[in-house]
Amino acid sequence: MFIIGHRGACAVFPENTITALKEGMKCADFVEIDIHLTKDGVPVVLHDATLDRTTDGSGPVDSMTLLKLREFDAGDGHPVPTLQEVCDLCLPSCGIVTEIKEPGSEEAVCAILGNYDPVSLWIVSFHPESVRKVKRLLPSVKAGLICSTDCSDPFSPVRDAGADAILPRTDRVSSEMVREAHQQGLSVIVWTLNAPDAYRRARSSCADGWVTDDPCGLRAWLTHVEE
Repeated sequence: MFIIGHRGACAVFPENTITALKEGMKCADFVEIDIHLTKDGVPVVLHDATLDRTTDGSGPVDSMTLLKLREFDAGDGHPVPTLQEVCDLCLPSCGIVTEIKEPGSEEAVCAILGNYDPVSLWIVSFHPESVRKVKRLLPSVKAGLICSTDCSDPFSPVRDAGADAILPRTDRVSSEMVREAHQQGLSVIVWTLNAPDAYRRARSSCADGWVTDDPCGLRAWLTHVEE
């Protein structure tokens, strides 16, 4: 089982910031980040397609060059980080789960991640076409398909995408799902676990990866229940 710090450790510090990532690295095996491209094609770490919610700027990310984006505070006194900066910070001591938010950034993302040990990397997306493209570009890197709502037949789209894992929501995971996934050679990464009830559900299901906003809180809970 491995712990993934969601957007770093976004329960503790502003999401997807250098500060949150450093916090997540204290207790997580991987940190999860979200990727959009700037106007000049640079992969940057931001959940939304616009700056409005998480920075002191506004407007679409893809309407700004990296130089322009650097003018804004991402919430921790630092600008929005680039994917390259996150790789420099985290690898190899902590792995990275990179979520491709929209199709079109796969080549830029893979051009950077291809320089690193694939053991430390996952690439995930809600979009099957992004997963397929990632597996063509970087077949040695594990990729996962995120399942948000309808998980009634979760495995068919995962197989069609060539994914290595399915990522169901915590309220959708079950021991039966995990058992079937493992029989098909797939991992199960469950999101997002932020309370003891969710921790217990993930633990009883035997899910492989646990995504949480508070990696140190989850790590402490696991230490307690395993004593």
